[in-house]
Amino acid sequence: MKKQVLSVEQNGFYGVWYPCKADTDKAVIIMLGDSSDDTLAKTGAKWIHGSYCHALAMSPGKKDYSTHSFPLERFGRAIAFLHEKGIKKIGIAGASTTGMMALAAASYYPEISLTIAMSPCDFIMQGFIRDGLDGCEERPADGESTLTWQGKPLPYLPYAYPHPDYWHRIMEEAGQRGDKIASRSLFDRSELLHPLQEEEMIRAEKIRGTIVCVGAEDDSLWDTCRYIRRLEKRLAARRSEARFIPLLYRHGTHFVFPETMIRMVLPFGASKLIGFMFKAARKHPKECEETRRDIARRLESILIEW
Repeated sequence: MKKQVLSVEQNGFYGVWYPCKADTDKAVIIMLGDSSDDTLAKTGAKWIHGSYCHALAMSPGKKDYSTHSFPLERFGRAIAFLHEKGIKKIGIAGASTTGMMALAAASYYPEISLTIAMSPCDFIMQGFIRDGLDGCEERPADGESTLTWQGKPLPYLPYAYPHPDYWHRIMEEAGQRGDKIASRSLFDRSELLHPLQEEEMIRAEKIRGTIVCVGAEDDSLWDTCRYIRRLEKRLAARRSEARFIPLLYRHGTHFVFPETMIRMVLPFGASKLIGFMFKAARKHPKECEETRRDIARRLESILIEW
């Protein structure tokens, strides 16, 4: 698979351009995995190619596992890069934190006509850093939002706990649930202590084209289905002209990736890997797999139609 590595210094953003062999003027900005050149990003690009679209992977940096003070303007530079490539239709896709980033980016850039957010939240999160400080894999970025605009942090929902309690609480909840990682109680507590303000919500009504939000009720990182339903109400209340497609499932965990994409990496062990991460997937492996199969069918159809 051909690729072109892009840098902040030369291009204004870090990413990897994965052109499709097909003659197409459609491209999807993907934010999957922790780096634009890791296995998940490459697999996502191949999966996007299957729907006759080019792929532009983006991430904060090479092997940068933290997300804090990420300039939204980088998406604007990525869009300019795609226009230079002759791209006329631009989509964006993300999962988990980058699902939130995909929604936020699309609300700022009307050139984006397809937004796919898997396991997103509908508000701006506080930034986080993964540097292993004090033996904690992750910690809050004090005073930092995940995103900035014109050099200023976007208002955000602050985490309920400071470092190191933040990570200790996550590990405590994971142990109670039987998961490798869990933070649903942390996010519920954060919203209880700091009721969300309007300025912290994603302006989803500004998004153009089609919005697809995917979530599962058994997500143990946060209550994504509640967030998606709240976003849907916001769109209706503000009479958004966007086409909104919520794909909500009872089972699926936080990893609501298309099954066809996951099997490109793990032809036979996808359910085992997700089961290793989440107890819900161990209890309901068939239901979770069927969820991922349905997601694949729906998203592939949406991409082809787009």
